[in-house]
Amino acid sequence: MFPFDAQGRTSPLAATILLRLFGFFKIPMVFHLRPTILVWTEQRCVLRLRLNRRSKNQLGSMYFAALAAGADLAAGFFSIAAIRASGKPVSMVFKNVSADFLKRADGDVHFICDDGELIAALVNKTLATGQREEAAVQVIATVPDKHGEEPVATFAMTLSVKKVAKVATSSQTPQAKKVG
Repeated sequence: MFPFDAQGRTSPLAATILLRLFGFFKIPMVFHLRPTILVWTEQRCVLRLRLNRRSKNQLGSMYFAALAAGADLAAGFFSIAAIRASGKPVSMVFKNVSADFLKRADGDVHFICDDGELIAALVNKTLATGQREEAAVQVIATVPDKHGEEPVATFAMTLSVKKVAKVATSSQTPQAKKVG
């Protein structure tokens, strides 16, 4: 999907544009949060959500739903990229999510996922077997401006992918006969 250079990198700007377009057309809340991809390699994704009116709770920190969306996007973008690169129809969903909120996310949050190769292998495996495949992925949320690299939240999610069977088109399906 993205042309990676010899070091396995691509333009974070290109990845951000694709993610925002995906949000605009498929999941409007993603577009509403305006995520930015800061680092995008075959192994690592660092995604930033700004703390602003769109993402704040009543206490002035990031709303937990925005935190969950950031974790979803940081890990999910790898599967979107792998599925698009395969050119095959694959469905993906997070089957299980567990989060530990360790500190208040009181600044722009960086979501870090280092499971890119695992997720790409998972998509390739489901394409090879045709079976549903699952893997545990990790995302760490930090607020570098306030807490450095110390996590404010950690997410453990089970990603489930499955090759989608071809759907018969109307020209391939027999027409129902009218009775009477």
